[in-house]
Amino acid sequence: MTLSVAEIERQYPLHWLVWNNEHEKLQKLLKAEEHDKEKLDPRGRTPLLLAVKLGHRESVKCLLAAKCNANFECDGWSIVQEAVCSGDEQILTAILEVRDLQRHIQRVTHVPKLLQLLLDAPDFYVEMKWEFTSWVPLMSRLCPSDVYKVYKRGANVRIDTTLLGFDNATWQRGNRTYIFKGQRETATMIEIDHDTHEVLIEQLHSSVGNVVAIPPPPGSVRARLSAPVVTNNIDMDKISFERNKAGIWGWRSEKNESINGYDCKVYGASNVEFITRTRTEHVNEQMKGKNSRTPIHNFLGIAEEEYRKSPELATYREQLSSPHTEEKYEDDSPSDGASNSGGSTPKSSVTAEEYFSGGDLQGRDIGRPKKVSTKIQRFKANLWLSEEFPIRLQEQVLPILDLMSTMASPHVSKLKDFITMQLPSGFPVKVEIPLFHVLNVCVTFVNVFGMDSPVEHVSTIQEQERLTCVIDDQCFDIPSHYTNRDFELRRQLTIEDEDDLLQIAIEQSLVETSADSDQVDIWEALRGQKASPLPFSDEEAQIQRVLQESLTQYRGINSPLSEDAEEFPAIDPDLAMALRLSVQDQKLMELEMQKEQELMEKVLKLSLEEK
Repeated sequence: MTLSVAEIERQYPLHWLVWNNEHEKLQKLLKAEEHDKEKLDPRGRTPLLLAVKLGHRESVKCLLAAKCNANFECDGWSIVQEAVCSGDEQILTAILEVRDLQRHIQRVTHVPKLLQLLLDAPDFYVEMKWEFTSWVPLMSRLCPSDVYKVYKRGANVRIDTTLLGFDNATWQRGNRTYIFKGQRETATMIEIDHDTHEVLIEQLHSSVGNVVAIPPPPGSVRARLSAPVVTNNIDMDKISFERNKAGIWGWRSEKNESINGYDCKVYGASNVEFITRTRTEHVNEQMKGKNSRTPIHNFLGIAEEEYRKSPELATYREQLSSPHTEEKYEDDSPSDGASNSGGSTPKSSVTAEEYFSGGDLQGRDIGRPKKVSTKIQRFKANLWLSEEFPIRLQEQVLPILDLMSTMASPHVSKLKDFITMQLPSGFPVKVEIPLFHVLNVCVTFVNVFGMDSPVEHVSTIQEQERLTCVIDDQCFDIPSHYTNRDFELRRQLTIEDEDDLLQIAIEQSLVETSADSDQVDIWEALRGQKASPLPFSDEEAQIQRVLQESLTQYRGINSPLSEDAEEFPAIDPDLAMALRLSVQDQKLMELEMQKEQELMEKVLKLSLEEK
């Protein structure tokens, strides 16, 4: 049923004023506080999201001043991402300033609740070992690893870490402690930098005084506008779990493994789909080829294509991982080929009556036409579950993961989402999941209660059949010789922010590793940089040259990657033969191992028959 203008204005008064950009009337209506500021229109959009899609700056600012939710999502895209795709720098800046302030307030009100949840749970100490791996050659050795050391006593939590996140597009390392001390309504977070001997103390309460916005870092707004918008997520709905099997032929049993002394049932998760969606309608054609913010996208797209072309490289990849990739592209651009990239938001051909009636728009929409590409990679995830583990997942671990997310560690949220699914019974002692489309993570819970290796301020008491962990109060003290530094509101990283930074950090790590080398690596070649001093190892040089040759062949049938890029050297036939022989050796080794296993199975089977 088609709605009349009068009916639209009655049912959606805020949306209607936004549609017409009547910002002065909108401001008055918002002050009256009679209407739902977060009401959804028939397309599932709030007034703020509608204003962003239409590119109405004045309406956006009115709604933000009225404290509308700047964290809202629709169809898997956040308001920030829609603001980027609008191409409007003023709108994006305004959204980021308020979104980050709202996230800060949400964080400081959420932490006390988490600590109260932990208050009645048994005290514990545990270490979480994070190991990052990748199927991309050379990247695994550059990926970071870390061990989170977690102490919990009452409503107090301490977390030690060395992998702090990203800073200036590089992995940020350090020796840092986060201490959370909970009270009934508030909490205190203490950040201790053991390298600089500095302490930052933050009182976590919702009052922010006169602060109305948290400005984004210099240059970040234009960087966002000049790069594709990328979302990564795991489709949790399709995942199913089944026991892994051990043995061969018809004699197979359910697989069990010992992880740090705990007997674990091994499960495989099937239908783990890692979905990457990329939008580029705001990026003009010139910037697409010279995008400096996420250059890893350009290379990885080529690299994956070359893996499919090259049997040797494909074999190397299959040894590390076995993702299946699907790609599709959606283009809602006008059929006449007109491009809106880089310009202002175009006038919509959709009328108000069509939009608010909720009917089929036949591929049309308001705002800039979408250009979306979707990549689906299927991974195999694994779980090691133990019934004997002395820590409980719901009461003890999940609140800790929430706290860790407040420490600018949003990748922890992906782990939490995975282990809060309907898992088989038992504690997930070890979890192996995809974290990014080229990056996997394996998380293992180790040194429970400090029983594997001693930990200062941690001890245990055996009470009949129960083992109790005792955490000393001193572990939550600030070293007396450390100095306090002034507190300032910090931007709260999100998963989407971290995915962007992760790409830059990986590329930067690759470039830095080969700095001062006489040889040009892949990244330098892609960007036309000159050679640098640290020689590659033989293995590194071999893989680098093979990939470079693949890229050279790719360039022969496609447009150049860079106008200034130099031609890559041709690969030596002996080198190609060496790589093929290396793959053959690996296959022979695997075949020998399989034969040995078969022989052991036969011997065991015969011994059982004789009995």
